[in-house]
Amino acid sequence: MGKRRLFCEISPLCYKISLRKEYILRDIRDMRSKEKIASELNTVPLPVIVKRHSSPIMRQLHGIDPQLQQNKAVNLRIAAEKINGLVIRPGETFSFWRLVGDPSEKNGFKEGLVIDKGEISHGIGGGLCQLANLIHWLVLNSPLTVTELHHHSDALFPDSGRRVPFGTGTSVFYKNVDYRFKNTTDRPVQLLLWLTDTELFGELRSTEAYPYIYRITEDNQGFTEEDGIFYRVSQVYRITLDKQRSIVRRELILDNHSKVLYDYSLIPEDKKITPRLRKLPQHSQINEKITT
Repeated sequence: MGKRRLFCEISPLCYKISLRKEYILRDIRDMRSKEKIASELNTVPLPVIVKRHSSPIMRQLHGIDPQLQQNKAVNLRIAAEKINGLVIRPGETFSFWRLVGDPSEKNGFKEGLVIDKGEISHGIGGGLCQLANLIHWLVLNSPLTVTELHHHSDALFPDSGRRVPFGTGTSVFYKNVDYRFKNTTDRPVQLLLWLTDTELFGELRSTEAYPYIYRITEDNQGFTEEDGIFYRVSQVYRITLDKQRSIVRRELILDNHSKVLYDYSLIPEDKKITPRLRKLPQHSQINEKITT
């Protein structure tokens, strides 16, 4: 007897109905919530840089249509302009989708890379995860508090050229899979975002420096083969240091176990390690498509 299909898997129409239900549930939760969503835009930079970062827009990806990456640049530019200059005051919450809105063709978005049911595919608004990833990296390097995060469950591309530890990104899927953080500090912060032809840039700024600095490290990284399937594994730690660079706190923020979706021949032999015994995570069926 075959596995019983979920309602959202019966047909494209059922999938759309299921998504609409999720949208309504998200709206109801937001209406009941006492969260104050930040909305003030002011591109005059606050004086102190808490963290800055950049990531390449175009990558050499095996078997991927380069037009999808060019379209991603368009999507990133549209979304970044909607967030650039956002001031998040103490007690306010940042919401990715409340600022970006519906990434539809009507709103100027183009087809880019997405993950659909564990497969690399394409869809309108694809590529916006790169913007959410950059923002999350800035937040990880600050005392701000992440309130909604959906880790990528798969290893989409080889590690070549990686600038940050694997797994420190976040999935976003309009509008029920959001990325949110709250300013739990005593001073306002500001997000500045911009693009060149080749790079996406971001800065997190504030009115004065915070008392601590942060380092994100990745340990025990490698690839394990389990029943013929390779997984990218590692542990990611967040280290809090005082101004004298003494460690105040070291916390495990992620234990990676991500299915490799690219060609196994691209996995370096010296990175293959013995599998670890662990419980595999469970993932929602309805929220599988994400904008990579």
